[in-house]
Parts: sequence; structure tokens; C-alpha cells
Amino acid sequence: MHPIIEKVTQEVIERSDKTRSAYLKYIDGIGKNGPIRSGMGCGNLAHGFAACSPGEKADLRGSQKANIAIITSYNDMLSAHQPYKDAPDLIKAAIREAGGVAQVAGGVPAMCDGITQGQPGMELSLFSRDLIAMTTAIGMSHNMFDGALYLGVCDKIVPGLLIGALSFGHLPAVFVPAGPMPSGITNKEKARARQDYAIGKIGREELLAAESASYHSPGTCTFYGTANSNQMMMEIMGLHLPGSSFVNPYTPLRDELTKAAAKQVLKFTALGNDYRPIAHMVSEKAIINAVIGLLATGGSTNHTMHLIAIARASGINLNWDDFDRLSKAVPLIAKIYPNGPADVNHFHAAGGMGVLIAELLKNGLLHEDILTVADKCGMNNYTQEPKLIDDKLVWQSVSSESLDKAVLSTVQQPFAAGGGLHVMQGNLGRGISKLSAVSADHQIVEAPAVVFDDQEDFLAAFKRGELEKDFVAVIRFQGPRSNGMPELHKLTPPLGVLQDRGFKVALVTDGRMSGASGKVPSVIHLCPECEVGGPLAKVRNGDIVALNLQTGDCNVLVSEEEFNARVPWPNSAKNHHYGMGREMFGGFRLGASSAETGASNLFVVD
Repeated sequence: MHPIIEKVTQEVIERSDKTRSAYLKYIDGIGKNGPIRSGMGCGNLAHGFAACSPGEKADLRGSQKANIAIITSYNDMLSAHQPYKDAPDLIKAAIREAGGVAQVAGGVPAMCDGITQGQPGMELSLFSRDLIAMTTAIGMSHNMFDGALYLGVCDKIVPGLLIGALSFGHLPAVFVPAGPMPSGITNKEKARARQDYAIGKIGREELLAAESASYHSPGTCTFYGTANSNQMMMEIMGLHLPGSSFVNPYTPLRDELTKAAAKQVLKFTALGNDYRPIAHMVSEKAIINAVIGLLATGGSTNHTMHLIAIARASGINLNWDDFDRLSKAVPLIAKIYPNGPADVNHFHAAGGMGVLIAELLKNGLLHEDILTVADKCGMNNYTQEPKLIDDKLVWQSVSSESLDKAVLSTVQQPFAAGGGLHVMQGNLGRGISKLSAVSADHQIVEAPAVVFDDQEDFLAAFKRGELEKDFVAVIRFQGPRSNGMPELHKLTPPLGVLQDRGFKVALVTDGRMSGASGKVPSVIHLCPECEVGGPLAKVRNGDIVALNLQTGDCNVLVSEEEFNARVPWPNSAKNHHYGMGREMFGGFRLGASSAETGASNLFVVD
């Protein structure tokens, strides 16, 4: 094991000793032999199976068969979740065949950042994670179940499902992916269309045609944003079946993997002899594996918040400094858009998760000894890939090396020596920067600040031609407590245009960028946020801001005496608290923790 990974892991274990022990003590105390429902009163149980078939009622009356919960994020507006439409029927049939019963225990909301990008609804996006966790808990609270299957894909959905699942950590759980849509037009063509539209070179119809050729069918978007980073993480933590993350929907292999996941969870209930509760699966080593996978593949910056919230839900104290130190040890060995031209289908065709995991294990960069949902524990089982042979699902060893080294390389020949996520700090606070898609000549920027309190004001200034210069865009009051911390991805095309014109530009904000953050240097998630008096609220137009993404320095070049004497600018964007349901999330804004501690409202062991 790489010494830095070993050291960080041990520090996380020691730092988490009290909280992790308290969590496991509670979880282990509520686990029980025999079906969970056996302790229910007759009226409770009768309500619980009233809508079941006569055969299922007979099974649930007895004390031999397990009952598996299905928590689904299905809706047919979102392409990533539409393939879950028929999954409950597949699952129920597979579990019935394997000797159990399954019920849809609940549905969770699933919203799409791609649809709400730049819209008022985006300000509900981050908080939807905690709402999904709470909704998951409501579904599971009927206490009828011996295990669970969680159906989710996109940005906040998977972290929310996992946080909710950890509240019922005494139950085994398998996460069931839906898969990415087939490849459409290239990501380079899509990005060019967006930039052309930003400068008026093409109109709305041409842009819509390009977008529709990219997002064109059921399945996850094919770029490597938060949704596909989720899928990678679930597999590298051992919560997906091996090789199942990036199999396209509506294919025979996808259906067989869904049925196999259903049968698998039955093996791990307390009724059998291989009990694997999810509380023990989401261990310190599994969490570190998730960080390593994120770094090795250039995954989404959103997970610098989500992984911390997930870890805390299992009593584990992960922090940004852990990401930063691991980033120096883990090389970038995948090049998927926005870090390169390939999409996740190309990554999967090159060998995908199996080759990635094999390469990391071979070089001592991944914990092998974790509890997983594969037949045998340990990550070595994830160096296999699923195939259908004579209509039978089997797993075979992956290729000994990548089939396309321009997409998936080796530790010896990485695309970058480090994982590309840095903690940025200085007199502007602490934030996150993603270097993996930013060329070296754009990683150091020193330029005057142009300050905005709303991304629409920035876009208006761009259209007026006021930003044809070197500058650092400071977008304030975008943190969790201010307006729910929306992604600011609409800023990417105009900033990209200005950068391509030869200007030195960068973005500094207490908000988020998309999981598809690209070539423009940025410092995001700045803490403390402006709403609570963070230093970014003291920056004025014309102040020189100096960013060095290589060293992690983030400063405004104003004397300490002058900067300390400044009064933080007041938030003038209170109109963001009303309309499109935002008024109902006031409690979430008031109670949100900092981005560095997961931007969460949920009670966690602390």
C-alpha cells in the first residue's frame, strides 16, 4: 500500500474512533435474527402486506423468507432514471425465484441539474440530497424489510440514497445502476456549439439541435460529471456488482445485472449465514477507496461535499485535507470529458472499472480488504467484467491492460502525476479547485476582480462586451446558507470564450460548479461562505486576486490591515428565497453546514 494512502487511512480511522464506534454500536444493537417483521403486531403486519398477492401474503406471514425493500428514483422525465420503469417487476420476479419477497417501499425525488441549470430550481438541487435521504428513511421506516435495493443514478440522488441507507445500516443493501445512454455527438462538438451560441454565432435552434444530439435517449448523460462519478464510486466502494456501472440501459446484459443484484441482496440478510450489513460495508477504507477513485478518474468536485456527508452518516470523519493529501499520491489515469474528449462509453470500452481497479490494486493505490456485494469479499473480485454467454450471466477477468490508453492509462504513464483536486487557501478562505481539465498555462492567474452577486449579472455584462479583458470573476452569496449553493455551469461557455480569445480569466465563488467543470481555472466552495461573513464578501471591484492552482494559494492582494478593516458586503439577493418552491426550504438554508463539512442539514453522529 502506498505510504501516503496508508497514513491518511490510519489517521481517518483514529480521528473517527469515537463516532464510528458509537454508530456501529447502535447499528449492531438493532440487528436481529429472523425476519424483521416478526416483531410487528398483527395489525401492523396486515397493513404491511394488504396489497400483496395471496402467495406473498402467505410468505410474509411466515418466518422463513426475507422481504426486500425497493427504493426507487424512477421518473420518466429524466433520461437517467427512466430505465428504472420496469426494474421493480424484474426485481420482484428474480427475488421470488430466489425464495424471497420484494416490495417497493418508497420513491424518492430525482431532479436534474442539467434541466435546472441557471434556473430558480437549481437552488433546490443541493438540498434535494438531504431530502432524498429523509425520504429514503421514511420508506424504510415501516420496518418490514430484511434488506434493500436502491435504484438511483444522478447527482444528489445516489448520495442521498446512501445517507438514508446508512440510517438503516443493520440491513444489507445493493445499489442498482441504470447505465449511460449510447454516445451522441462528441463532447467537443457540444462544447463548441455552446460557445458559438454564447457569442451569437449560432441561434437557439442550432444550439437545441446540438444539445438534443448529445442528450438523445434513456440513460445517464455520457460526460463524466457527478452522475457518472456516482456510479464509479459505488463500484469502487463495492456497493455495485462488479462491472455493472456503465452497461447501457435496455440491453439484455443490463436486465440480467438488475436481476442478479436482486438475488444478491438475499444472500446477505441476517436470515442466512453471510450477513453483510451496509454499515460495515461503508468503512473507512471504503470511503478512502471512493476518494481514490475520484482522483484517479478526474471526477466531480461535488463529491468533496457528498463524500464528507456520506462518511459522517456512517460515523467517519473525512475532511478536505484528506482529499488534498491523497491527490498528491494518486495519479490521474483516466481521461474522460471534461478532462478529455472521450465519454463514459469509451471509458467502459477501454476496460472501464475492471481495468481501473486492477491498475490501482497492482500499484498499492487501493484498499483490497473491504466488504463488498460480490460473492467473495475484497476488491480483487472487481477486476472482473460481466458477460452474457449462452444467455447466462458470468464474470470473466478483464484485459490485463487498457484497450485504449488515450482514455485509460497506467500509473507508470499517467495523464497527470496527481489526482487534480486541490484544497485552495489564503486570505479568501478555503476552497476546492479541479486542475485535471485546466492546462498548465492557465493554472496561475493574477488579475483584477470583477464582482457579481448573481450569475445573471455576469452573463449580462458579458453580452454588453464589458468583460473583454483579464479578470477574476468573483460570484458572491452562492453558498448553502445564502441561496442553496446552485451550480454556476452557465458561466462556463462565456468564460471559455474569453479564455480562447487570449484573456487570463478565472472564477472564484462560494458556490458550486458543475460536475463537468472544465478548462477555466476556478476556486469553488469557498468557506466561510459570504452569507456568514466570509472574506469573499469583502472583495471589491478592481482588487487584484492571485490564484495559483499548483500551490493551492488563493489570495486577494490587499494589505492585511485594510482587508481586516473592511465590512463584508451585505447580501442583496434575498429574492432568491421565494418562488419555485424555494420558500419551503428556508429551514434547510438556515441549518446548512459549511461546504467543507458536507453542506448538510442532517443529524449525524458528532
